[in-house]
Amino acid sequence: MTRVAAVDCGTNSIRLLIADIDDAGVLTDVERDMIVVRLGQGVDATGQFADEAIERVRVALAGYVERMLAAGVERVRMVATSASRDASNRDEFFAVTADLLGRVQPGAVAEVISGDEEARLSFRGAVGGLDPADGPFVVTDLGGGSTEVVVGSVVGGEAVVAGAYSVNIGCVRLTERALPSDPPTVDERLRAEEIAAKALQAAFVAVDVSAARTWVGVAGTLTTFVAVHQGLEEYDPDVIHHSSIPLADLHVLCGKIFAMARDERMQLGSMHPGRADVIGGGAIVTRELARQFADRAGITEMVVSEHDILDGIALALG
Repeated sequence: MTRVAAVDCGTNSIRLLIADIDDAGVLTDVERDMIVVRLGQGVDATGQFADEAIERVRVALAGYVERMLAAGVERVRMVATSASRDASNRDEFFAVTADLLGRVQPGAVAEVISGDEEARLSFRGAVGGLDPADGPFVVTDLGGGSTEVVVGSVVGGEAVVAGAYSVNIGCVRLTERALPSDPPTVDERLRAEEIAAKALQAAFVAVDVSAARTWVGVAGTLTTFVAVHQGLEEYDPDVIHHSSIPLADLHVLCGKIFAMARDERMQLGSMHPGRADVIGGGAIVTRELARQFADRAGITEMVVSEHDILDGIALALG
């Protein structure tokens, strides 16, 4: 048994998974956590990380490192995704991560991974525990700065990816680019829909989703939609994991949440405070994904998984 830690630092949040991996490659959770740090604050407009964003990451990661040391973690891997691929001052960010992660494993530093690797790691984590007979699967990871679309199957217990593509559109990026008002205006919605459709078109040109039988959504935007659909008074990952929502209901829910002001969204018990101001952008991307999967593959519902890129990172350490 090996105790490992996976850290995923995206555009909106930093997340931790500490887990044990046995000789058969089976992953057992020890603890999970998520902190909204908004590393991508302003990156789309300025091309660099804000000083206060780097400081938020430093504080959050320092806490994670203390938890790794207390848990006896032997191996650690931290990946940095969309925002870190775009920032001109990313060396400052990596210097912070090297100082902290080196306390757990000498030489460890955050890695910028490609959109393709991000997609494949997300797929590996997301399909674990699902019935292979429900495949082929199309997995979408809707993050703050990017969205990954991955098609694949589970063959002989192994995740086999047939196609993957990452586009630079996500809930934070789209909100900053096109949705300045609270609540958004009709003109802003139309502009955001145009941007999302154009960006996602590249994914559907690159990845053939027509054979997919099951849509699996991962990351906080999509799981939050399911939590709200279920009427949960607080976010409960055990209840949400592997639950589903019909696409007709998803379209309606996305429209309602998009039209709300931030304060109204905060009244939804399962809404994380750090997600309330950007989930409108996520709603636009989600509706376009739902429309495309219905048209191209005849999919009628979205299944969500609480297991995602973190699990893929951890499994790769085994």
